[in-house]
This record gives sequence, structure tokens and C-alpha cells, in this order.
Amino acid sequence: MTETPMMSAVAGIDVGGDKRGFHLFVLQGISILCSVNSKAPEDLVRICAEHDVVAVGIDSPCQWRSADGARQAERELAQNEISSFSTLTRQLALSNAKNFYGWMFNGERVYQALASAYPLLMEPGYPKGRVSFETFPHAISCGMLGKDAASAKLKSTQRRQLLEGIGIETKMLKSIDAVDAALCTLTARFLVEGKAYPYGDAMGGYIWVPAATSL
Repeated sequence: MTETPMMSAVAGIDVGGDKRGFHLFVLQGISILCSVNSKAPEDLVRICAEHDVVAVGIDSPCQWRSADGARQAERELAQNEISSFSTLTRQLALSNAKNFYGWMFNGERVYQALASAYPLLMEPGYPKGRVSFETFPHAISCGMLGKDAASAKLKSTQRRQLLEGIGIETKMLKSIDAVDAALCTLTARFLVEGKAYPYGDAMGGYIWVPAATSL
């Protein structure tokens, strides 16, 4: 009898502002390997390496908007009636006096910290090996529930139900940030399995969501 190969470990990161920091969730199959909150991107890289993670889904833009217009990924999501955050140019984000976009700069720090061990996926397919990529919970929910069913008002309940429906225990996830990190991790699993769909292009960066075939 041929043994079933062990599933690769995957991870997801929810990016917050300076107070909230980063939530990291690591999964292997449906087994939770790690769920932590840290303010240091370097900690996230170390933990991913310790668990031999192959793919890291990140809830933060992987590219800034260019001066020529919106990112292709965001335009495609809008065309599909999936709302997303409209990424600014880096200069405009820097000019905000109240540091409202600080979380985006934290996201930039995460991608930079991961770059050598988990380079950003710049093609519309998973080539094997270690990668990082952009995703976000609302689009994940739309991909799994349908865009008409996914609700921002019900996100805490719906997103936990999505995880539990796959068989992932959510009792240890004490905040919506931790739940969102887990959803990003689930998308990383789908990516590795060839069950994720990319919006966008190489220039503006890809946003990955679960494909219909993942359900």
C-alpha cells in the first residue's frame, strides 16, 4: 500500500498597525502548528522556517499603486463585484500626517523580511518551493461562500464557520485578526494544492483567492 504523503506546512499573516502587530498562523493539513502575535517581522520568518513552511499568505498589499492608476488586481476584483482596499502610491501614503496607512508600511516590512526565504510569487501559478503571496479575508470569504453571501457585518461568525467547515479548530483564535490569519493560511494550502486563483498581473502584483474547485 502506498502511503499518503504528508501535507506541507503553510502559513498566513494578518498585518496590523503598530499596536496590533502581526498575527501568524501555521497549519499542516488541518493540524494547527502555531498561532502567535508578534511585532517583529523577523520572528515570523524564523517561525515559518522552524516549521518548514512552504507558502505564506499575507493580508497586505504586495505592491504600491503606480502613478498611472489602480493595480490590475484591484480593478479585476471590482469588475467581479468584490470590494477591496484601494492601494495608494507609496508617496501619498507617506504624506498622511496621521499615519493611517502605517499598517501598509508594516506589510511592506513583512514582505521585505520574507524576501530571501519566501520570495514574492510573481507569476500566475505556484512553481513549487517557498513563496509568499498576497491575499485578504473578504475576497477569501467571497471565493468560498459566494460574493452575495459574504458579509462584512457577519465576518466574525462566517469566517470561523469557514475554518470549522474545513475541520480547523477555532477556539484558540481569540480575535478577528487571528481568524483572518488562519483564513490566509487556508488560502496558502489551496495555492500549494493548485486550487487558488490569481487576480492581477506581475507589474501590480497578484491577489490570490480560493478557486471554486477548492470547495
